[in-house]
Amino acid sequence: QVQLVESGGGLVQAGGSLRLSCAASGRTFSSYTMGWFRQASGKGREFVAFISGSGGMTAYTDSVKGRFTISRENARNTVYLQMNSLKPEDTALYYCAAKTGAYSMREMAYDYWGRGTQVTVSS
Repeated sequence: QVQLVESGGGLVQAGGSLRLSCAASGRTFSSYTMGWFRQASGKGREFVAFISGSGGMTAYTDSVKGRFTISRENARNTVYLQMNSLKPEDTALYYCAAKTGAYSMREMAYDYWGRGTQVTVSS
């Protein structure tokens, strides 16, 4: 079992930055691929980024490439999402997720989920 707790969300103006954190329980954090997903009001949950257990492999959805950076500190059981040049369309509830096995951008592939942290970007 892995428990995930997100933090760092808030209200920011367009063009601003936020750093989300996701703290995980358990002693095998480095064995999990970690992902960030988001869900805007009235829409489905969408993939944002993932990072492999070692941190050597990352992937992003096209709309955030060049603006968001995913990273992890395995010694702290924490994964981060640095978000720069934020846009109003980035407004959503951001979720952290964990999975074992192959990398994936598919929501259904992830086994464990946090409760989310709200990011609101004003224009």
